[in-house]
Amino acid sequence: MTVFDPGLQPERTDLAWRRTALAVGVGSLVSMRLLPAVLGDAAWALCGVTGVLFSVWLWSMAQRRYREIDRRLHVQGDHAALPGALPLLVLAVVVGAAGTVALGVIAVGWRA
Repeated sequence: MTVFDPGLQPERTDLAWRRTALAVGVGSLVSMRLLPAVLGDAAWALCGVTGVLFSVWLWSMAQRRYREIDRRLHVQGDHAALPGALPLLVLAVVVGAAGTVALGVIAVGWRA
């Protein structure tokens, strides 16, 4: 007997990943608007291009992860071995690095 409820949990997780991808994309676009005054043209490449590309990568990983989880749960039921959390680790590292760079920019701006 399986207790698997098709669609609900994987769908909520997929929506959370999509919200995260959208938040990263919007944050990158906002940084493209605000940071060139502080960092110059390097802000376009650093924040804009890499942030938007990272957001697109997160969105595609969310889609791929949802399809894989849904397939495994429908085939194997509740006891399916679900995919790992590599995208979550990458997201945490990138956001941590961006926060560290932002703190550095703030610290340099206060000293000037």
